[in-house]
Amino acid sequence: MAIILLDRIVAAAAAVRRVSTGRGDVSRATWVAVIAAVGVLVATAVSVVGVLRSPEVLAPVTLDPPPSVGQVGTPAAGTPRGQAQPAQSSPAASAASTVTAAPPSVGSPSTAAPPNASTAPPTPSALAAEFAVEDNALLSYGAAVTISNPGPAPSARWTLTVTLPRESLRVSSVQGAQVSHDGAVWTFVPDGGTGQVPGSASVRVTFRVNGSTVGATPTACTIDGVACGGLG
Repeated sequence: MAIILLDRIVAAAAAVRRVSTGRGDVSRATWVAVIAAVGVLVATAVSVVGVLRSPEVLAPVTLDPPPSVGQVGTPAAGTPRGQAQPAQSSPAASAASTVTAAPPSVGSPSTAAPPNASTAPPTPSALAAEFAVEDNALLSYGAAVTISNPGPAPSARWTLTVTLPRESLRVSSVQGAQVSHDGAVWTFVPDGGTGQVPGSASVRVTFRVNGSTVGATPTACTIDGVACGGLG
């Protein structure tokens, strides 16, 4: 800006010099215009120099920071600018802040249900067996063993053993069990119909002993290792 003003002043001075050295019949209006232009340039130069020497005049105005959300409110009379009054909480919010949960009554039942305790199945009781001769023939006799369950729980498996006095005696017509033998020892296990002895109930196993009726009574009978009754 200073360079431009100096250039204009120099141009105006040159114009004045050309007028002064020119023809003598220059009109008076021309002189007035030249003098006015020089005055305007001088006044502009003085103003620019003053502004450049006093930059604080053009300093921007510092604005106060906006109030925070919690300070929004109408300031009271006499409150300085920039100091907002603290926002007052509403009566509803104050009442809500004072509400506390009521303690549970002493006699009220608990809302949490106790976990279900797993119940173990009852243990089956020991089985009992009773041997009996049901009929006699010339060279054979029919026998039956009644297997009883005295407990409430059913028994899924059992083993009945009958020991005959001689290996020549044979067992046939078995019902209610499957049979195998090792010499004179005959072993009976459940079949499909007697695989389980219900609680407080019994099942029957029947068979026929062939070979003789004299001295052919079993010498031993057990159910799961427990001696049978009826062999006295």
